[in-house]
Amino acid sequence: MSAHEARQSDHRHATDATSERPERDGEAVALAAGPWRLDLLPGLGGRIASLRWRHPDSGWIDLLAPMKSRDDHGEDAGCFPLTPFSNRLRHGRFTFAGRSVSMPLNTPGPHVEHGHGWQRPWRVAATGPESVTLVYEHAPDAWPYPYVAQQEFSLHPDRLDISLTIANRGTEPMPVGFGLHPYFPATPLATLEAAPSWGWEVDAEVMPVRRVAAGDLWGPSSRMAVASRVLDNAFGGWNGTAEIRWPERAAGLRMTADAPLRHLVVYTPPGADHFCAEPVSNCTDAFNLDLGPEKTGLIVLAPSAQCSATVSFFPFVLSSP
Repeated sequence: MSAHEARQSDHRHATDATSERPERDGEAVALAAGPWRLDLLPGLGGRIASLRWRHPDSGWIDLLAPMKSRDDHGEDAGCFPLTPFSNRLRHGRFTFAGRSVSMPLNTPGPHVEHGHGWQRPWRVAATGPESVTLVYEHAPDAWPYPYVAQQEFSLHPDRLDISLTIANRGTEPMPVGFGLHPYFPATPLATLEAAPSWGWEVDAEVMPVRRVAAGDLWGPSSRMAVASRVLDNAFGGWNGTAEIRWPERAAGLRMTADAPLRHLVVYTPPGADHFCAEPVSNCTDAFNLDLGPEKTGLIVLAPSAQCSATVSFFPFVLSSP
């Protein structure tokens, strides 16, 4: 089984109102403001079900691959939060400060994926005309560290901001990683542009085996044709800016991420209608790689400490390929 087969085995509405109060339908929350339509599913891992933007020439377009159903965690669509770590943890086990942690597998694969926040319900903590705040409070279980995670979604005329915070509520230091896992539409001419410094080669289980120059995996140009590369790799030394272009739609999307989100996980499954560019703080299996936090992105939160970052999506009109 190839790395990409392993990964694949694991896993609307439009009105012209300028600003509307969030609407809730069971577990769904809909936010509408100006050129934006955002649908959230707090109970399904605090997930974005769809994100639409009104193109000034062609009308509403999906900036994220929209979910087709609202009851399937495994659907390759929307966007979900990654907490308390990004990507895979080898066999769900690690040792930190003398404590051995063993987490139950959460996908059909041999490793724990994406932490657990994406599979737990979040609650709506606050709403406004152009914002929604979701919160997940973790009581110790197989992950023995209590913490609180928050996502704040804010719509602005030119962008969507998603502010992420994770806070240690325990009495001992907690290892942590966090980020977002967006699925973008993969049109035939779609491109992804970014400038990471290095990447991780992976084995058939999509686990890191060696660190190499980013260009060895990404290709010679910072702007990569999504259909031209088959990737499921974490990249580091990223400056926090990536740009997606869909020439067929005459549209693009610039994504920016604050530190400490300085890794970018890129997933380009061949022949799929989606791809991923995930702004995250840590590389795959960071808790088990003894390479130092500057390479792995491992964060250690002291008791009562927290870390935060904002990811922003800026859509734009594309005048030429």
